[in-house]
Amino acid sequence: METFKKSIYELVVETSSNLPPDVRKAIRRAQEREDAATRAAFSLSTIGLNIDLAEEKRSPICQDTGLPTFFCKVPIGVNQIEMKKMMEEAIAQATADGLLRPNSVDSLTGKNSGNNLGVGTPVFHFEQWEQDVIEVRLILKGGGCENKNIQYSLPAEIEGLGRAGRDLDGIRKCILHSVYQAQGQGCSAGFIGVGIGGDRVMGYELAKEQLLRPLDDVNPIPELQELEAYILEKANELGIGTMGFGGETTLLGCKIGVMNRIPASFFVSVAYNCWAYRRLGMIIDPKTGEIMRWLYRDEDGQEEVAAAVEATVADKEAKPSGRTVVLQAPVTEEQVRQLRVGDVVLINGMMHTGRDAMHKYLIENDVDIDLNGAIIYHCGPVMLKDEDNQWHVKAAGPTTSIREEPYQGDVMKKYGIRVVIGKGGMGVKTLQALQEHGGVYLNAIGGAAQYYAERVKKVEGVDYLEFGVPEAMWHLQVADFAAIVTMDAHGNSLHADVEKSSFEKLTQFKERVF
Repeated sequence: METFKKSIYELVVETSSNLPPDVRKAIRRAQEREDAATRAAFSLSTIGLNIDLAEEKRSPICQDTGLPTFFCKVPIGVNQIEMKKMMEEAIAQATADGLLRPNSVDSLTGKNSGNNLGVGTPVFHFEQWEQDVIEVRLILKGGGCENKNIQYSLPAEIEGLGRAGRDLDGIRKCILHSVYQAQGQGCSAGFIGVGIGGDRVMGYELAKEQLLRPLDDVNPIPELQELEAYILEKANELGIGTMGFGGETTLLGCKIGVMNRIPASFFVSVAYNCWAYRRLGMIIDPKTGEIMRWLYRDEDGQEEVAAAVEATVADKEAKPSGRTVVLQAPVTEEQVRQLRVGDVVLINGMMHTGRDAMHKYLIENDVDIDLNGAIIYHCGPVMLKDEDNQWHVKAAGPTTSIREEPYQGDVMKKYGIRVVIGKGGMGVKTLQALQEHGGVYLNAIGGAAQYYAERVKKVEGVDYLEFGVPEAMWHLQVADFAAIVTMDAHGNSLHADVEKSSFEKLTQFKERVF
């Protein structure tokens, strides 16, 4: 069982740090469709560089390593209790080694377990089969994309698409809307797994199981094969694009499954996954615990795919047209009011992280930290201490900003904060505060955790570590930290513009197709 634990540890490390060939191929195709001078091309170039850095450093592709979810098929007679114990130990070790962020939080107290273990975490799905080998597949699905999962109960009125009935065309409308509602908050361009039927729980499980399928497989049900192709084509006509910046590619893959239901219920469940599509698997010898072969890698044709995308997309660097502005923290109101949507900003100096727990605390308490002219980064990094007790950033990409919408404007005004960095944009309340107070919102590239970790030159300290590593306030010295102005102090919001234009395009798909 010790060898089995080592095999699972290797699975966790590889899943966290090394995207499989079929995903890399899809990302490369996306970049080839974009004009090199666009924000979408810049985002995909950054993503490609990040993918290569993560593999090279064997560090997390994205700082949000999500909720580890295992799908296991085991021969009759294999001790599943002992397997689960070894898998939990592998998860705890990977967390201690900085390959996973501690993400298991008590839902009542808010206390982080620190090792990714707790009631319900990680998630295990065990199934017996008649083969004489163990199959283990792992998905690391971050919170940003998990929050964009959505479930529809048919019949229903679908925003922008009208009535959706209990038929293939109603299902079509649900899936198109699921892509629209994700916008850039789930780190588009993304992938979706769809479950048709079942109850509310089984529908979501079926949807997530679809994410285990290889991207180049063919649905055995002709109607669903046609629907998958239709969705992949039409979703990309919405113009949401990478990071929600607009562009040619919004969806990279669509997989649909179906199961029976009871007469009173008809659910369409969608599991959204970001571009950092971290899923791998392995076949393990049940007698020795050793890895026999990798899934998604060692299968037929994958060596050729891997060779074709060896450089991922980092060899095709792109920069968006428009101004580049260098900001040195602390930032003045005058500097902020000179920025406009579309500007590329390079930040130097001090940056402070702040997420859900921190924003709530800042608004309810007075803190003894000088944040006048400060830059707040919506980020829950992966951190490790060295032998000298010094903290180092292992991964540091942005988290989804909309969760801070109830607090952000008030926090900025209370403490004099001028710059907020995150991903996916924010709402009307924050936009109004940016105008009144003199602030700006910058969109960093979601999932690019290694790209941004390299911009952190020193960890100056940390406050409120009792909230847990992701929720603490980390004080970081950064250099050439690049992000794009998407909400400015003049009432402009790229996110609102893209949402409006994509909704107009969505309404064009009202008419019956299937």
